[in-house]
Parts: sequence; structure tokens; C-alpha cells
Amino acid sequence: MKIASMHESCGIFGIHAAGMGIARVIFFALFALQHRGQESAGIAVSDGNGIKIHTNMGLVSQAFTENDLAHLKGYIGIGHNRYSTTGSTRPSNAQPIIVKSGDLVLALAHNGNIVNAKSLHDELHESGYHFHSSSDSEVIADLILASPGKSWEGKIEHAMRRLQGAYSLVVMTQDKLLGVRDPMGVRPLCLGTVDSGWVIASESCALDHIGAQLSREIEPGEIVAIDRSGVRSFKKKSNKKAFCIFEYIYFARPDSVIQGKLLYQARQAMGEMLAQEYPVDADLVMGVPDSATAAGIGYSHASGIPYCEGLLKNRYVGRTFIEPDQRLRELGVQLKFNPLSRTIAGKRLVVVDDSIVRGTTTPRVVSLLRKAGVKEVHLRICAPPIRYPCFLGVDMATEWELIAARKTIPEIRDYLGADSLGYLSLNGLIRAVDLPREIFCLACFTGDYPIPVQMGMDKLALEELPEEELIGSQK
Repeated sequence: MKIASMHESCGIFGIHAAGMGIARVIFFALFALQHRGQESAGIAVSDGNGIKIHTNMGLVSQAFTENDLAHLKGYIGIGHNRYSTTGSTRPSNAQPIIVKSGDLVLALAHNGNIVNAKSLHDELHESGYHFHSSSDSEVIADLILASPGKSWEGKIEHAMRRLQGAYSLVVMTQDKLLGVRDPMGVRPLCLGTVDSGWVIASESCALDHIGAQLSREIEPGEIVAIDRSGVRSFKKKSNKKAFCIFEYIYFARPDSVIQGKLLYQARQAMGEMLAQEYPVDADLVMGVPDSATAAGIGYSHASGIPYCEGLLKNRYVGRTFIEPDQRLRELGVQLKFNPLSRTIAGKRLVVVDDSIVRGTTTPRVVSLLRKAGVKEVHLRICAPPIRYPCFLGVDMATEWELIAARKTIPEIRDYLGADSLGYLSLNGLIRAVDLPREIFCLACFTGDYPIPVQMGMDKLALEELPEEELIGSQK
């Protein structure tokens, strides 16, 4: 359970389309991608002569007004929802970002994490580049500006040779939109059409909301360039794929399609596998809303145990700037979930959830169910035990914070206060997703990282730099 435990990365979107109010289209696409980041949002547009931008803190609905959108006129645009993986939550780290060098100017939005950002930052600073933010996204943008090449595609291709880590990008110049995915393909990115234009998005659900059609996924190591002449593709050879399997377990929306798989069906299959691996004699099954609802239904179907809604979720908790007082803060999960006591009291309940990270929230949920009169609580978890931290764009936890790195499964069960605990096996997870094991990054379960872990960078590493390195204009 991930209340204050594990956070998504970011949502990115790009569009190249004449004859429509693209700022409004981007707004609603970002609305569909809100689950990927809730710290800040931004939109940049170009009319062919220059780039305009608006960023603000908070949710998409809080970040823009009608007047903001009215001033963002153009036929190319990019947008971003942020959850910080490098750099703290502050206005200077909101995206998209705009960088300049001489006559060159670009806007960029990024989903992922660059693990060698500190060394690249130092190199660029020595070359005369100065930084407005403490995010690795500005490092990527300046690296593109500094890279040799006669075209933007050539500059990006050269920059990709230097970047180590996860990055799905939308990049905009004054007359071109580019989509970029790192050679390992850690984060999702797809290409679609809308009317006579083209769109790029983190997930296909964003396309559905704006009336666009999914064409295909942008491949690992691919650069897609879109201008008035159409779409061109430039591909870098990908030797090792490492798609984050947590996109299937939790991050992406269940109505998105990734690698040909509808996530709702994959999550339902995880629940079915859990029922096979960890059957139990129980009265009811519930999925912790909303991310484990499909898995709970899958467990119910496979086990024959009736499904119920045991907890109702208040989807607006955490979406206000009003801080609760200490008494309300101590209630914690009770503000987020309310049990349906008359449904679950006296019952033996299977509780299906997607993952356990630190194990700080789950005991309170179990306690909440006990207070509602549940006789037995049998936890079933779609993700195998998480024993290793992530360095590729998921703000998960440090190793010493991960409960499965410190305790055995029986110890975790007792700590959580459950009657039984079953984690889906890694093989069961792969069978549920029904894709080749070798295309996934499974490092948080196995410790087998696709890149050396010593390259991992502290989230606030660029924030510790002298103030003069963070303020100023680009080269």
C-alpha cells in the first residue's frame, strides 16, 4: 500500500497539430495522466516563431486558468505532470523547462531518472552552462544543446550516448516535436494520431481522453521527429531492455495499453495467480481501491469467493492545500478509507493489494478492518517482496526502509497484524503479465540492476550545489 510509500514518476505529453486549441488538448491529456504526478504541472507551446510556457504547483486543475490557456497559442506543444525523483518540490523544478544557447532554444519534459546527472552537470557547468533548477531534466536539455550535430535529431542521438538511466522525453523546438525513449525502455511512451496531427504520451489513456488513436509504442532507443512534413523515426540499437514491471502492477492506469496488453486484464490475472498460489478459506474478497480492484476481482473469480467493496476511498484526500490538525493527522488512513462495516463485520476477508513497500500504512489498514469487525484478514500482494531500492525514476525507499529487506515473510505478517500473508511469486507475476521475462527490470525484487547501482544519485544531489550554480541564464 503506497500512501506516502511509493510514488509514480511523471506524465508527459506532446502534440503537433494545426487548427486546434492545443493548450486545451494538452490540459485534458495531462488531466488523464494526473496519477503519474501531482506536485506541479506545465504546458509549453510554439507558434513557429517562439515558445511560450506556463508552469505552476499543484494538480492540473489547480495549475491553470482559462486565461493561462488563452495565452498559450500555437501548433506544437508539450506538457508535464511532475513527481520529483531528482530535485525537491519547488517552482523552479516544475516542467516543461526551456533552455537556450545562442540562437538555439528548446523546451523539454522528462519522465525518468538520470543516474549520472551529477557528473554531467559538473561538466556542463565547467563549459559555461548555468542552471535554474536542481532537476536532472535541465541537465538533459543542456546536454542536448551542448552536443554536436547538424540537426536536433543528431544532437539528441549524441546526447543519448552520454545519458545513463531512464528517460522518456518530449522535446519541442520552435518548429518541431520530438519523442525520445532511452535504449532500455524503462518508462512507457506511445505515438498516436489526432485529426490531421500527431501526439506523444506516457500512456494510451491520455489519447482516449482527447479523441486520439493509438498508432504504436515508441521503441526503446528510438527518436521520433514530427514537423510539417510528417513523422520520421531514428533508432538506436537496444542491447538490453528493462521496462519497469511496476507500470503493470501499479503506476499506469488500468485502462492503458502497454506492449499490447490492457493493464486491467494483466492485474486481474495477477489476482487469479494469487488465488492459485495462496488459496484460503474465506467469506469475502476485496481489493484495496483503486489500484488493486482488478486484482481483487481476479482473485474472486479464480477462488469462487464472493467479491465485495470493503473499503470506500476518499479520492480527494491529499488534493487540498489545507493541512489537517494533529488529531486528524493521527487518523491517517481513516481519512483516506472508510470501511463498509455492515458488509465485512464478522467475515473472514481476503484483502488484495498491489504492493507493500515500507509497511507503514498496511498495519493501520488492517487495524481499521479489525475495528470494523472483520474476523480474519488474509493479505494477498500482487508484487513479490520488494527488497532493493529503485534508481531509475521511482521514489520508492532506501534499502533500510524496505520492510522485506529487514524481515522474513512470517515476521512481516506478524508486524502487519494479518492472519496470513501471501506475495505473488516472480514467476507468477511474469505469467500474469504474459510477456518475456527478459524485457523487464525486476531489480527491486532481485537486486539485478540493468546498470551499476553505484551510479545511483541521491534525489537532492543537485540541490546541494552552490547557489550561484542554480541561478543565472543559460550559456
